[in-house]
Amino acid sequence: MGARTGMLTTDELAALVAADEVDTVIVAFADMQGRLVGKRVSARLFAEEVADHGAEACNYLLAVDVEMNTVDGYAISSWESGYGDMVLQPDLATLRRLPWLPGTAMVMADLQRVAGGDVAPSPRAILKRQLDRLAERGLTAFVGTELEFMVFDDGYRDAWRSGYRGLTPATDYNIDYALLASSRMEPLLRDIRRGMDGAGMYCEGVKGECNLGQQEIAFHYAEALETCDNHTIYKNGAKEIADAHGKALTFMAKFDEREGNSCHIHLSVRGVDGEAVMAGDGEHGFSPLMEHWIAGLLATMRELTLFSAPNVNSYKRYVEGSFAPTAIAWGLDNRTCALRVVGHGHSLRVENRVPGGDVNPYLAVAAIIAGGLHGIEHELTLDDVFVGNAYGSDAPRVPTTLRESAELFAGSALAREAFGDDVVDHYLNYARVELAAFDAAVTDWERFRGFERL
Repeated sequence: MGARTGMLTTDELAALVAADEVDTVIVAFADMQGRLVGKRVSARLFAEEVADHGAEACNYLLAVDVEMNTVDGYAISSWESGYGDMVLQPDLATLRRLPWLPGTAMVMADLQRVAGGDVAPSPRAILKRQLDRLAERGLTAFVGTELEFMVFDDGYRDAWRSGYRGLTPATDYNIDYALLASSRMEPLLRDIRRGMDGAGMYCEGVKGECNLGQQEIAFHYAEALETCDNHTIYKNGAKEIADAHGKALTFMAKFDEREGNSCHIHLSVRGVDGEAVMAGDGEHGFSPLMEHWIAGLLATMRELTLFSAPNVNSYKRYVEGSFAPTAIAWGLDNRTCALRVVGHGHSLRVENRVPGGDVNPYLAVAAIIAGGLHGIEHELTLDDVFVGNAYGSDAPRVPTTLRESAELFAGSALAREAFGDDVVDHYLNYARVELAAFDAAVTDWERFRGFERL
């Protein structure tokens, strides 16, 4: 693809600083929820100190709930341990401009303990561990994420004040592939696309989706870590750009009773010299590696779903006939299956349709790789391809609640082997915290049903 516009070397950043074109550098990472967090530092300080030695942030950033409340149960961070620091060590290969924020560059960081060593529950570290396992076999993962969102004509602050009730979607009807109504959003969508191109991404295009105001902006596939970094930056940046337009957009897996926001993840692996190791002379043009890979994904999907569906709301998306999967089956270009195989040769790949728009991409891709490697290591046999409507099949089902998914994850020997006890225990606590908060909440649904009539 050649050099990416917007990516910077440290020398190029220094020149921009000297020309007074950049004065701020954001040092950021993805937290447990997949949100971009970090700090802004002066460009001078970044060049003189932070680029080499990193910045500090409280380790509670990997031990809070969605509301940023400190919660109990995390080994990494607590009142008893004093809520100490961790080091944000910049990965200078990710240094780039952010065109939608004046005078600003940013860099993704790896998290390290002050005494040295990676912070194991960091999503980026979890993915890198699985990529290292692939590399030991001479394999490299390439990933594309298809992230959907809904646009509203209300701004974020108005939406907050209204309790997210009575919002006005940017369109009034199904706009799947529709151009006319989607054009109403084009000033916003164009700014997002151009902004991401200027931040080093390769934007392929945009299309309308089924729900009101729903869109999907697609980006060219890349190596797994790069895609997950770009996904996180794009998701945050799209919200910032929407805010500047006086609009809001949501990546919730299920905003309402219509179609949810998906994040289908396409993943293929190649050899060290770029060879198409998934393609071969077997049935459907598969290699033995491809057969084992898909078999591994099917065998491990239920126990690893927590990393693809991390929130209570994630599971509301799995509705029969909704284009969200319910059956753990694989098919050739079959959108009723959890795994859809498409492409040929170098482009032969598996699309995992389980993740929603709320997914943490690092965790989901790590789980896919762990599942695929399990199939390779144990030479699992691939079941016959599913033909027809998988919604009506007797195939195993995707977990239907966060509680079920957490229980499966807790009992998974594979998860502990692939990710480590510290990581598994960390994210089980995340699930317990979310479930406790949900169980304690009194919802509008309960009030409408029970206030007068019960």
